[in-house]
Amino acid sequence: MCRHVPPCPAADSPDREASHVIAAHPDQGWSLLCNGIVLFDDTGLLLPDGTTVAPHRAPVAV
Repeated sequence: MCRHVPPCPAADSPDREASHVIAAHPDQGWSLLCNGIVLFDDTGLLLPDGTTVAPHRAPVAV
């Protein structure tokens, strides 16, 4: 999918969320990344193979 240089991290790499956003839908709470991942506002992920990753944002200190 990625056509720019340097290429974005693959969907299975640890830094996969560093990929470029190619379609943003903030009104719906998600963005499509260059590597095929759907990134949700709550930091959950939907990987290209259909696997999900639970939200993993850092806890907020009160």
